[in-house]
Amino acid sequence: MNLEIAFVGAGKMVSAIVKGLLRTQTFRPSQIGCCSAKDGTSEKLSLATDIIRFDDLDAMLAENPQTLVLGCKPQQLAELPQSIAEKTANCLVLSIMAGVTTSRLHQSFPEAKNVVRSMPNTPGQIGAGATGYFFMKIPEESEMKIIRNILSALGKIYPMEQESDLDRVTAISGSGPAYVFEFTCALEEAAKRIGLDSGIARELALQTVFGSAKLLETSVLSPEELREQVTSPNGTTQAALESFSSDQLREIVNRAAVAACKRSIELSNA
Repeated sequence: MNLEIAFVGAGKMVSAIVKGLLRTQTFRPSQIGCCSAKDGTSEKLSLATDIIRFDDLDAMLAENPQTLVLGCKPQQLAELPQSIAEKTANCLVLSIMAGVTTSRLHQSFPEAKNVVRSMPNTPGQIGAGATGYFFMKIPEESEMKIIRNILSALGKIYPMEQESDLDRVTAISGSGPAYVFEFTCALEEAAKRIGLDSGIARELALQTVFGSAKLLETSVLSPEELREQVTSPNGTTQAALESFSSDQLREIVNRAAVAACKRSIELSNA
């Protein structure tokens, strides 16, 4: 067996990475292994992709994978066997766990070739994500290539020059989808309050957010310029935007991002 990459965990993010790697033919199914808690996720992933499923971590690491991806829950890091330190010597370790610093990872994997911390977001499940990442040590070209290949399976990737930037990434793209979902909920609720049927209210809110996002993606114009295109002087949109301004929408979003960043730092230091 020639195991190139091994995954601890088999949840949605891991599944998205695996399927992306297979779709781009970066690896063959026989080169990918996974193991997880006894929740059936690794069995499902193996059946769906033909990758190799292992009953436990020791059995998977016995195959000497070149790269180990940690896709388990952060609290499960402390539950990994102490033998993992020796068994991951000269292995490239990539974490997609939120809030786990490279120093904490290095404690668990002291002999690793390098340690990489990343912060993906939920749109990565459909290949439309934004992921920031940081190498503990200056990487070799081969290490950069494999990490780019792995994380690109989730969408666009952004290398960080300092680890503290990942707390800021968490506040914007990591938590950001929830902000967009909350705004969509608010738009749907407003539609119902002004008298629209609940069904059409939901469809209008969803399609408006979806269509606006697609326009942002495809247009050469900035968000400010696109906003101005919709805003006629003394028109309906201007009335709404003036309401946003009086309620200090941008300051509300800024305070939310600061709160998320602060909490990310707290969790990282816990």
